[in-house]
Amino acid sequence: MALLEVNNLQVSFVTRMGTNRAVDGISFSVETGKITAIIGESGSGKSVACYSMLGLIPQPPGRIDGGEALFEGRDLLQMSEAQLREIRGRDVAMIFQDPMTCLNPYMTIGKQLMEPLLYHKHVSKEQAKNRALELLEEVGIRDPESTFENFPHQFSGGMRQRVMIAMALINEPKLLIADEPTTALDVTIQAQILKLIADLQTKRDIGVIFISHDLAVVADIADQIIVMQQGKVVEGGDSQHIFHNAEHPYTRKLLAAIPAGSKTPMAGETRPLIQVRELCTWFEQGRHKEPVKAVNDVSFDINRGEVLGLVGESGSGKSTIGRSILRLVHVTSGSVTFDGTDVTRLEGGDLKNFRSRMQMIFQDPFASLNPRMTVFDTLAEPLLLHGIENRKTVASGVLKLMDDVGLARNFVRKYPHEFSGGQRQRIAIGRALATHPEFVVADEPVSALDVTIQAQILDLMQGLSREYGLTMLFVSHDLAVVRHLADRILVLYKGEVVEQGTGDDLFERPQQEYTRQLLQSIPGRALIA
Repeated sequence: MALLEVNNLQVSFVTRMGTNRAVDGISFSVETGKITAIIGESGSGKSVACYSMLGLIPQPPGRIDGGEALFEGRDLLQMSEAQLREIRGRDVAMIFQDPMTCLNPYMTIGKQLMEPLLYHKHVSKEQAKNRALELLEEVGIRDPESTFENFPHQFSGGMRQRVMIAMALINEPKLLIADEPTTALDVTIQAQILKLIADLQTKRDIGVIFISHDLAVVADIADQIIVMQQGKVVEGGDSQHIFHNAEHPYTRKLLAAIPAGSKTPMAGETRPLIQVRELCTWFEQGRHKEPVKAVNDVSFDINRGEVLGLVGESGSGKSTIGRSILRLVHVTSGSVTFDGTDVTRLEGGDLKNFRSRMQMIFQDPFASLNPRMTVFDTLAEPLLLHGIENRKTVASGVLKLMDDVGLARNFVRKYPHEFSGGQRQRIAIGRALATHPEFVVADEPVSALDVTIQAQILDLMQGLSREYGLTMLFVSHDLAVVRHLADRILVLYKGEVVEQGTGDDLFERPQQEYTRQLLQSIPGRALIA
């Protein structure tokens, strides 16, 4: 008998605008000792289906319209809140997508780990602490004794996710639900977390539901895959069938969105637009402390019309290099020459005027767009500020930008919160292009997007790069994405360039051990070869 059997599950959300069927009659099963992946874009109903079974969707506006979710023969949908509370965290546990918002910032990691044991198992505090320390060590937290009293903000993203996994496993559940547990992590940390979940699943012989938007992420760990689109299951089967014999067009679309292959490098004569020499950007930590050497003695050129990829883990100095070139952070020493001008020496009005030639696309468009400004105001601001358009012509300039980035003109009076993540990133790209820059820094512009939206944004950036003749620094932790877009790639480690070459050079003939580690960490590498 299956550990969990879901039959004809239907979930709706009722609002003033009407009723939206988020989960539309889906059926699937999870077996003990197996990993079942649920795949689909944002809004496909993956998380809602799993949350509704555990009573974790607000009612109202959420509403379970029908179906059953049999966990060891008992229907979760018919249980009272008190009965579900006994099961949640004990028999069924969940790893949430963003540990920083799920961990209590006012409680130490140790207390949060002990809490489910004290609630469900009624053990002593000493027993709970010993068990918590064992789990922290099992999930790879170094020196758990010294970090037991730390708060969540004192951990890195990968370490916080390990704490969430330890918390989910501390009561030895029979079913583990992992909701996009690696979305915001570097590829190396992502690989560690995926391996950790797979190893713990095998060791403890538990069933796992792994929710993701990325087929490549689950390629190496899933036994069964369920593909969801608009609340329905459109295809399901074992991993081999899904990856090699996919039948539904939507599944094939998800597979096609996985970045693959290398860009053909630029041909012909090359002339540097950007020349970085012995760049150092250090951050002081106060008196009597060594500064953080975020960028340390880095030199490279970016040729006109070239897309240069910059890859490395979080903390390697990638974003700091981009911000240093644009003078968004203070440069400690070295030079950045833009078309013959050393921008590190520019100040005041000279720097402001020069900025129209250099722009940045930030990682999180929701944070970088002003929530009080409409799309029209957002795009009009740089056009008017730099004198590219006047009050009479600015409307046509804004509409031209809307056309260039593929947004409908009737969206122009909407605010950022009314758009999807991919649409917001298009707005951010439009704002960056408004001044007709020669050089753009794209800082992780697709890291938080669904793979299909990511593919659209990458195609858009390639097309705009050709149309506008842009020179670009593309910053990412994902070698597969950079290989697809960049002419050349620099590999950064602890603030220093350790290797460089074309995508094919790095993928097929890596010279440094760090580069090989990055390559080995790419999920589903066989799919992108």
